[in-house]
Amino acid sequence: MGFEDYMARALYTPGLGYYSRGDRQFGTLAADGSDFVTAPELSPHFGRALAAQVAEALAATGVDEVWEFGAGSGALAADLLNGLHALGTAPRRYTIVDVSGTLRARQQTTLAERAPALAGRVTWADALPAAMQGVVVANELIDALPVALLHWDGAQWLERGVALAPAASPEAAPAFAWADRPTALRPPLPEDHPGFPPGATVELARQATAWVASLGERMQRGAAFLIDYGFPEAEFFHPQRHAGTLMCHRAHRADPDPLDAPGDKDITAHVDFTALALAAQDAGFEVLGYTSQARFLINCGLLDLLPQGADLPALAARAAAARLINEHEMGELFKVIGLVKAPPGPAFDARGFRTGDRSHRL
Repeated sequence: MGFEDYMARALYTPGLGYYSRGDRQFGTLAADGSDFVTAPELSPHFGRALAAQVAEALAATGVDEVWEFGAGSGALAADLLNGLHALGTAPRRYTIVDVSGTLRARQQTTLAERAPALAGRVTWADALPAAMQGVVVANELIDALPVALLHWDGAQWLERGVALAPAASPEAAPAFAWADRPTALRPPLPEDHPGFPPGATVELARQATAWVASLGERMQRGAAFLIDYGFPEAEFFHPQRHAGTLMCHRAHRADPDPLDAPGDKDITAHVDFTALALAAQDAGFEVLGYTSQARFLINCGLLDLLPQGADLPALAARAAAARLINEHEMGELFKVIGLVKAPPGPAFDARGFRTGDRSHRL
């Protein structure tokens, strides 16, 4: 089985896959039963800073609906709605698109607790509609889309997949092992790429680019802001990154073995933002900008939102927000790319990219 198919089954098989179960994936500590933390779980000011950019995009494109893909616990939806309401731009409708039906109840609870006056504007969908307008947000969605693996044996590229390992004994439980097969797939390496050492493995994000292409085909008017950890192509396929970026997460610990305990832990790969940008442009989007999460949030006014003072709540709020922008935490590893389909008119000068735009590196 190709790894792309294996990853899809391990994460999304109904009732068995990691994201289709009722487990509490999102949290801040292993003690609460969670496996990893996301920016909205760390600080409500993540969503409230993002609201400044979303409000600007709603006005610039003339739409009145927000779409969130992969809404997790619902924390971002609640904070974003509260932030938009504070700015006087709460959308007519907020649609959550999530393949995990088991998370919907948690999202509803979060919204009822944290944004009770606005929870009635939220609706849910299981897939992309045939046509849509609005502003799309997706935080840590792309990294969880299945990837194909390519393995360089020193002479040719092979597709890496998963097979049953020989049983150690008749009583031993089945186990998985890596297996390679010939393939016509190739990583999109530039002509001057120095090459990889034998044994290198890289990811090919076909489903991520297909998702962006589908979004562009259906988006009639609006914008999209995609936030995730990753690199532009030159860094993603750098020869020093010869082991790839595939990683698993469970109980706030990372491990590199996706063949162990499938369905019990998250499997992710870093995002190739160049591939996303090219797929978006082919689908009719214009790239608004690309920058680090730190620069994006600061541009959107994060620092002005933080409480002042020396009391413990203010100190805790500032410490949590610092994790969003510190280079050694989320600030540099996470990136933001903005896309737009707008009617003819003045250029959309997106606030989040006004300083520190790195589009030239894509």
